[in-house]
Amino acid sequence: MRPSALVAYGSKNGSTAEIARWIASVLRDNGVDADARSAHEIQDVGPYDAVVLGGALYAGRWHRDARRFARRHHRELAARPVWLFSSGPLDPSASERDIPPVAGARRAAHRLDAEEHVTFGGRLEEGASGWVARMILQQGRGGDFRDVARISRWAETIAADLVAGRT
Repeated sequence: MRPSALVAYGSKNGSTAEIARWIASVLRDNGVDADARSAHEIQDVGPYDAVVLGGALYAGRWHRDARRFARRHHRELAARPVWLFSSGPLDPSASERDIPPVAGARRAAHRLDAEEHVTFGGRLEEGASGWVARMILQQGRGGDFRDVARISRWAETIAADLVAGRT
């Protein structure tokens, strides 16, 4: 029987949601039944063997929906393997070095005994909502800094662990 995984995310402008969909796709391609869903809409994690939870970074904070999801489901999540990711640096730094989790993600990782946390680059493009996003774009600091190959490699390691039953 194939293991199952939920890839839950908190995303404001869609970049983190897209990363979550990429992760779910790689998991499916590597033997894991995976669903990508907004953390805000999830009521039950019971049907899943594992959870990947991601949150966008805004002003040094992990997305509210990811934080709330981790708190609301902490008992269920503590009973299964959990991986965490953040997305947000608007420069190549996330592909060049490990970036430690921000406070909200760090607390969730500790509370849930997460397998791992990783930070990926983010994307901010014209049309993004929020005054901070508009200011960043006006300063010319937007762009797409997501490293799809790095995200895929990370998801492949998760799939390998789940399929092999190493978690």
